[in-house]
Amino acid sequence: MVAISQILVGTDQYDITSHIKRLTEQTDQLTKSTSVKRSTVDLATIDLHSKLSNKWWDINGEMRALHALNPLRVQFVRDGLANTGIKAECPYLPLEGIKILDVGCGGGLLSEPLARIGADVTAIDASSDLITTAKEHAMLDPSLDGKLNYIQTVIEDFSPNNKEVYNAVVASEVIEHVNDKELFLKCCINSLKPGGSIFLTTLNRTLPSWLGGIIAAEHVLKLVPKGTHDWNKFMVARQN
Repeated sequence: MVAISQILVGTDQYDITSHIKRLTEQTDQLTKSTSVKRSTVDLATIDLHSKLSNKWWDINGEMRALHALNPLRVQFVRDGLANTGIKAECPYLPLEGIKILDVGCGGGLLSEPLARIGADVTAIDASSDLITTAKEHAMLDPSLDGKLNYIQTVIEDFSPNNKEVYNAVVASEVIEHVNDKELFLKCCINSLKPGGSIFLTTLNRTLPSWLGGIIAAEHVLKLVPKGTHDWNKFMVARQN
């Protein structure tokens, strides 16, 4: 109101309407510049995983736990889609023609086998180092050419331009690492075609998950690097 009053003082020299319009535009710009954009990104997690990019495909290295889980994760997605009524015309390519978005793909451990059984996979990750690793590893298998597309981005930036595109969205061992779970899930669902499926695997926030997923896995057995998990970010029952 102070600014408008100042404009009104000079009514004999200036067009009041144009001044108010400019004032409104300036206020809108100021609001946009000072507003905080919601983000799913945890920079510390991105940095931790980026440092492991050159070890991502070492089945005996620090990512060996994910390598061991991979067959189960592929089966989870394949069988889950089959249960929705999707029928495989070729038994060797049960996901042929299915468009899948792999969110938080890392170095591509799950993206590659999904593409090998027929899916058209778009895989995104916030880490440029991991996307580089994923692309380089995919180049070793010519059969993946044209079936697998890696993009360095985050779901909240990707989703608005890819609404209702995918038959399935996969986020495996990812949601426990994000800052804004509600935003993450909304953006994932936004990318699904009507009737599409979303596949999530994660750890619940329970005493066994703290003992097994952090104490045992990180500190005793050293199955994953220390600091990989934050128990406070694990999902609780009412969030599932």
